[in-house]
Amino acid sequence: MLTIYCKNTGSSREVPEGTSLQDLLPLFDFEQPHTVIAAKVNNVLQGLRFRVYNNRDVEFLDYTSYSGRSVYCRSLCFLLSKAVKDLFPSARILMRRPICKGYYCILEKKDGSRVCEEDVRKITARMQELVEADHIFKRHDARTEDVIELFSQHGYEDKVKLLKTAGDVYTTYYTLDGTPDYYYDALVPSSSYLKVWDLCMYHDGLLLRVPNRQKPDVLAPFEEQSKTFDVLIENMRWNSIMGLDNVGDVNEKCLNGGARDLIQVAEALQERKIVKIAEDIANRHQKGKVKLVLITGPTSSGKSTFCQRLSVQLKACGIKPLSFSTDDYFVNRMDTPRLPDGSFDFDNFDTVDHDMLQRDVLRLLAGDEVDIPEYNFVTGLREYNGKKIQLKKGNILLIEGIHALNPMLTDKINDNCKYRIFINTMTSYSLDDHNSIPTSDNRLLRRIVRDHNKGAFTAQQTISNWPNVRRSEGKWIYPYQEKADVLFNSAYLVEFAVLRPHAEMILRTVPRNSKEYSEALRLLNFLSYFTPVSDKDIPSTSLIKSFII
Repeated sequence: MLTIYCKNTGSSREVPEGTSLQDLLPLFDFEQPHTVIAAKVNNVLQGLRFRVYNNRDVEFLDYTSYSGRSVYCRSLCFLLSKAVKDLFPSARILMRRPICKGYYCILEKKDGSRVCEEDVRKITARMQELVEADHIFKRHDARTEDVIELFSQHGYEDKVKLLKTAGDVYTTYYTLDGTPDYYYDALVPSSSYLKVWDLCMYHDGLLLRVPNRQKPDVLAPFEEQSKTFDVLIENMRWNSIMGLDNVGDVNEKCLNGGARDLIQVAEALQERKIVKIAEDIANRHQKGKVKLVLITGPTSSGKSTFCQRLSVQLKACGIKPLSFSTDDYFVNRMDTPRLPDGSFDFDNFDTVDHDMLQRDVLRLLAGDEVDIPEYNFVTGLREYNGKKIQLKKGNILLIEGIHALNPMLTDKINDNCKYRIFINTMTSYSLDDHNSIPTSDNRLLRRIVRDHNKGAFTAQQTISNWPNVRRSEGKWIYPYQEKADVLFNSAYLVEFAVLRPHAEMILRTVPRNSKEYSEALRLLNFLSYFTPVSDKDIPSTSLIKSFII
């Protein structure tokens, strides 16, 4: 007999060896407002069909947890790919990126015809049939060369490339009603767990809609993100031209000596975009319209480095930029808003003294000389150290910070004189056709490496605080993304390959007995798919460089 400790109840039960997590669940009595769909066993994510053979700690998860959502959405992607495989055996379905509270997917049919409403109806009906049939998501472990042969027979060249370049001896794959597929982490036990979803047309593709994060019994509300979509399509189009649809394609390029070329192209693409933005600002400025440039984005999106590079390009356009950060106007730490647990809420809008900031901006726009404060992050106090700025002819003011696009920050300033820039990280390629890359993994890995290098926080601390950061971004930053005049994608083509050598040793410092270990392990497994690339060819002005030095 084994002893299983349940973290949900704080109690233990004796069970026979080989008991599945699915059979363990009824033994523990705790409130389950939503369906349990996965669990963490000794802080490692597992599907409910996982069997225990030793004493273990178990924490059951539902959709409201980050790990639970990931399990559900991965399984839903398999459901969609299975339905497409059944209906269009020669077609290719690509899960490209989370957007509009769902997943944007592309259906490439053999005859080249566009997806239509009738296709959506058929796929939806087949998906529903699979749900009602309650097919098991069967897990298989096999030698990688055998799995490669299996996927090759099914025409899954994207998975063949990924597995060949990842270099694992054994590979775990899944089948649903006899159809094989590859997913890099746990799935729900069976198709009947996938009760809440929808499929609809979106532009020239499909949108796979998923449950609401807080209320998983209903769909997440649709949110149009047309500007975000345009940026995604622009990047996908370039990737397609270069033949870089998935990680396997990028790995092959790097293994064949093309990493330096990819770095140079990535830098050129970003610089080209910055030049275009600078020219647009200069054109509006010269017409007497734009006087204030507001730059925002979520944490670790590269706001400060972008601001520096934009300043250089504005100078090349004959404009002299002056800049400061909203961080300089932080209230003294004792006045900082707090979270329910009593800790400081540094991402709250009221962390910034927005009244004083706006008064100073109005004075600057009126031509006055203004004494700009600097925030001392060591003492937690706002200080005046002699930084004085004044807008004269040929000057333009740049303000960067996570709240720069919040309309309350500059509501007394005429909108016609503002130019709004939103920076985000939108990885436009995927692990393979059916595994999109989580939208925030770029930024989380950047922050883990930067926090470690600066001695600010350990990897465990950064991971622990990440859910609070993400909640704050959803409340204070992302609502203004589509209000921007322009969106800039700071994701780097070979970013994960460059981050891998830096992040791996840092992530391995997270203790196995900590709750953060599960996320650290997920990130380690995720990074293992990328062929590591040295940062020696990355220029000092690069957006990614600021996170790894």
